Amino acid sequence: MKTAFALGFALIAAPALALEPINQEAHINHTLLQGFIADKIDDNCDSISARKLKALGELMALREYALDKGYSREEVKAFVTSKTEKARGKAEAAEWLKAAGAVDGDKASFCKIGEAEIAKDSLIGQLLRSDG
Repeated sequence: MKTAFALGFALIAAPALALEPINQEAHINHTLLQGFIADKIDDNCDSISARKLKALGELMALREYALDKGYSREEVKAFVTSKTEKARGKAEAAEWLKAAGAVDGDKASFCKIGEAEIAKDSLIGQLLRSDG
């Protein structure tokens, strides 16, 4: 009986023990990267603006995803308020944008990427609105 109880407990506890560090969780990081990319496009293209309510909704959904996956509120809060993680996200967004053809100081290059993402209806595009 003790063996069955121990096995049952191990199966229940296994998902919590299997959590990778939140800054390595693929879905969370991919979604946040899309937000950082959209933010950089918004900052560098005058004819595109951020859809702030949409972004807030995505952040709330991502928080719920993290909590449902087993991360604590404290872990989630520490991750999203970390200056180190924010700098990492911005650097990854800059790399992605550069690979996509963005050139710092060339607003048209950011606009072109933003318009393409809006047309594709990607998450990046859903976080943006064409004003032109």
